[in-house]
Amino acid sequence: MDFGHDERTAALISQVHGFLHERIIPAEPVLAAQVAATPGEWGTRPVVRELQSAAREQGLWNLFLSGPDGAGLTTVQYAPLAELTGWSPRLGPIAFNCAAPDTGNMEVLADFGTPAQRDRWLRPLLDAEIRSSFCMTEPAVASSDATNIETRIRRDGEDYVVTGRKWWSTGAMNPRAEILIVMGKTDPHAARHRQQSMILVPRDTPGVSIVRPLSVFGYDDRDHGGHAEIVFDDVRVPAANLIGGEGDGFSIAQARLGPGRIHHCMRALGMAERALSLVRERASERIAFGRALSEQGVLREWVAESRIQLESLRLLVLKTAWLMDTVGNRAAMTEIQAIKIAVPRAVQQILDRAIQVFGGAGLSEDQPLAEMFAGVRALRLADGPDEVHLSALGKAEFGR
Repeated sequence: MDFGHDERTAALISQVHGFLHERIIPAEPVLAAQVAATPGEWGTRPVVRELQSAAREQGLWNLFLSGPDGAGLTTVQYAPLAELTGWSPRLGPIAFNCAAPDTGNMEVLADFGTPAQRDRWLRPLLDAEIRSSFCMTEPAVASSDATNIETRIRRDGEDYVVTGRKWWSTGAMNPRAEILIVMGKTDPHAARHRQQSMILVPRDTPGVSIVRPLSVFGYDDRDHGGHAEIVFDDVRVPAANLIGGEGDGFSIAQARLGPGRIHHCMRALGMAERALSLVRERASERIAFGRALSEQGVLREWVAESRIQLESLRLLVLKTAWLMDTVGNRAAMTEIQAIKIAVPRAVQQILDRAIQVFGGAGLSEDQPLAEMFAGVRALRLADGPDEVHLSALGKAEFGR
């Protein structure tokens, strides 16, 4: 395994690093002001569109997508770029059109969509003309077991009829989320992992009701679209909207979630790096008990522990990326599960230490730490809770 950067990746790292520090981080207070000025509004703010336009002009666009419509990067090449976007979770990914859930939805359409589906929905997503949402989790069942989902997708002539209730549908509060990818059961009597299918549901279809937004520790991600609870009440869409075939939903979900998990981990490492940079600055300037915080033994130990965790986990993420590139996502599943467990837990710990260094300021919105903490804590549930991955990882270990 060689994790040295090739010439193109090194150039992109330099470009993204410059864009991050010159354009994105300075734009964070602008975004906050625009959100505060329109408190009841959900959706993309002007500063986001300005950043996207500038990033696209520089060729920093769709970096996540390995296919011909994207940057054509390997997972290893994308890793340091995704990490840099994690320095600014609200603006970094979206500026380069690399934000969830659009990334995963674009990959689903690119890999499993029909030519007509790609023309209608993938093209505008690639151009950031619209946003999207992914509707899988449900409030009435234990969604850690995806085979539990109860939403029904019933064939009726030339249509499918969708009935059910979803929540934590990322991005769905944004009115620009024009297409929803919905997972439901087409055949409740089929084999356990062949009951589910995925279907494209336009937002404006009769019977689609956005019930309410959901916040994470009080943060609602209002500038992008947050998370929504949605009711599908006999929603009728053409049969041509089915993605793949009946019964393919579970396997498509697994294909979608593998890259999504590693992308989350890459960005989480970026959050931790920014937190450490803020700690170094704060600890060098702040005086307590006659000495700078950076001279206090406990602070040095915290920073050292954080650096060890970061470097160790970055190597595991890179190994996972290398395996995904060389032997495929399925063969890399053990490592994907390992990083999905280890990275959010460690980054949560690193952020907790950083909040402690900042004291009351760390709990406030004056610093990005509290919002980052909320986001990384949610990652321990998103795309499968820790316990499910631990169980699968332990089972694999005993199977050696």
